[in-house]
Amino acid sequence: MHREPRLKHILDTLERYDSVGVQELADRFRVSHMTVRRDLAELEGRGYLIRQYGGAVKSPAVERLFSFSRRLERAAEQKEEICRLASRFIEDGDVIFLDCGTTLFRLCHHIVARRGVRVITNSLPVVSELIDHPHVRVGLVGGELVGERKAAYGQAAERAIAEMHADKAFVGADGLSLAGGLSSYDEQEAGVTKSMAEAADRVYLLCDSSKIEKDSYFRFAPLSLFQVLITDSRLDGALLERYRGQGIDIVNE
Repeated sequence: MHREPRLKHILDTLERYDSVGVQELADRFRVSHMTVRRDLAELEGRGYLIRQYGGAVKSPAVERLFSFSRRLERAAEQKEEICRLASRFIEDGDVIFLDCGTTLFRLCHHIVARRGVRVITNSLPVVSELIDHPHVRVGLVGGELVGERKAAYGQAAERAIAEMHADKAFVGADGLSLAGGLSSYDEQEAGVTKSMAEAADRVYLLCDSSKIEKDSYFRFAPLSLFQVLITDSRLDGALLERYRGQGIDIVNE
């Protein structure tokens, strides 16, 4: 098994069992103890686990990676601020892609204030939130459903998106940095995000300040994927100027 799938498997194991052993991983992956320890050191450096003698235990960061309901409450104030700003760019009659993240979910109650908007999404919570509103048409992208993320992913979802067109895409990322571009915890989630961005005329990246200048597990796109970065007012001023100095259009107030 290659390195990146190994890292994801380790995180999945920690989510399920809270701890993992070096010997167990070496046997499962058929690699040396030294290789496993390097993998654990990499994940510890990202803040996802804490190494202990003979293995590792999950850090609080892992709790935030999986459950939609847990992630929905994280940085709630910033997410609401971001969605209020993003709502300025939604107009009556727009066709929009809406990504599956918890920040994007909070955009729903702003969308219902518009008329004639068509929303295309892979997110089950978004569909549930919008389906009963008469002024919003909702399209659910098919694919493999993942319970923890409450969304559809995979090649079927990406192919369906590629056959569509939207005026605007509102997408998210688990990490954003000038050096690394956009990154995600999950490769399938990244694939859907990228597909939506490529099939839209204009792309808005919604990302709270805690994720900026941070790299997540999987880097999937350069900064050129989006046209506007929408974040919260807590973004450090020096960092704000660095991004604007690279020609990035930022909305945070």
